[in-house]
Amino acid sequence: MTATLTEPVANAPARSVSVARGYRFELIKLLSQWRVRVLVVACWLAPAVFIAVVSQQASLPVDTLFGRWMHATGWAGPLVLLGFSGSWALPLLTSLVAGDVFASEDRLGTWRHLLVAVRSPRRIFLSKALSSLTVILVLVIGLVVSSTLSGILVVGSRELIGLDGHVLSPGDAAGRVMLAWLCALAPTLALAAIGLLGSVALGRSPMGLLLPAVVALAMQIVQQLPIPVAFRYALPGYAFISWNGLFTAPTQRGPLLIGTAVSLVWAILATGLAYFLFVRRDFTNPVHDGSGRRAVTAGLLPLVVLLLVSTAVLAPIAGVGSGIDQDKVQRSVATSFAHLYRLQTKQLNRAAVTEAQLQSSAECTKGGDQVAAKGPGNDWRCVVTWHLPGVEAAGSAIYQIDINPLGRYVADGDGPKEVNGFFLVRTPSGDEPNPLWQFDGNIELLPAK
Repeated sequence: MTATLTEPVANAPARSVSVARGYRFELIKLLSQWRVRVLVVACWLAPAVFIAVVSQQASLPVDTLFGRWMHATGWAGPLVLLGFSGSWALPLLTSLVAGDVFASEDRLGTWRHLLVAVRSPRRIFLSKALSSLTVILVLVIGLVVSSTLSGILVVGSRELIGLDGHVLSPGDAAGRVMLAWLCALAPTLALAAIGLLGSVALGRSPMGLLLPAVVALAMQIVQQLPIPVAFRYALPGYAFISWNGLFTAPTQRGPLLIGTAVSLVWAILATGLAYFLFVRRDFTNPVHDGSGRRAVTAGLLPLVVLLLVSTAVLAPIAGVGSGIDQDKVQRSVATSFAHLYRLQTKQLNRAAVTEAQLQSSAECTKGGDQVAAKGPGNDWRCVVTWHLPGVEAAGSAIYQIDINPLGRYVADGDGPKEVNGFFLVRTPSGDEPNPLWQFDGNIELLPAK
């Protein structure tokens, strides 16, 4: 009877472990690593410490977008952190999590044990991909929650000045801040997918771990070069920048939608390539270091083709120039000045005036008469004029403009001193920052409609 009972069990086909069980197992493995635990603690605490420290200092990170408003509103802190995270923190996080999720098995030589336990390379890939994505989302949520709560508690939920000088109510600012971080998830997913691809294709090589950070750094360098707008938009890293358009009126939706769509396409393709390489790899080799030829032909080459195809598709939409011309600069500077002039008028308790009454305009040149008034550079000069009701003479102010290749600019007041010559203005309630002394702006690089 014993033989009769045990024989069917011995001959029963082995079942693959479910994706849910594999996912839990891989998630526990990731969270048990000391470096992942350190990252979780850092992402949930470091932003709060940073904002608390900055709030106690007299100087502000004015060279960072929205940095000059960190003492004025708590909604500036999450945006300052988002700018830093898109350049450095998020690429590093994706490298340490997604870039090592497969390579760690190669270093430890545990692939055969894992295959015996799970019995399905496809489910192993899905479990590892989902667990790494979960950890990355936890890290990003920590950055958002920590920076937002600390900003509100330390500074307060107050109005935020947009990139064209218009005032955002606390509720509107909150919605746009959350949307900006949500849009940043798309390029984060693209870098995570590149990390998965590198971890699969390069095996135990440390380059697989560094690949997302290296790719992100390379894209940052390229974005600072005078490249065509179509090529700039075709890079997935542009979505880390395109959220700037959320803080203008009207919202610059075109770059944001293009950047998000491109990033998601990169994420899907890189993940698909990683899956293709993983299910076809040789798991019997205990010292597998990846196949250099396959990594190039099935990993790198399709991404290069995607970049070229995306550039060709976007060229009719975005154009092949820099996207920065005289008309755009003049219109942006005049609009920002009008909004900020009204803010200064309110500070000084002067009679209220509307943008329509001001009729502000700007005349901008670049490098004098020897250089065409287009393209990025720190040699732009604008003379802004405006009119006040009941005053015949027009007012004028001078600004030195520094525009980077991404369309972001800093306007530095150069007189008259009563308007933009000093950092502070004397108000009935005391000295306050002068909104016209120096301000940030953003030029949409897509052709004007």
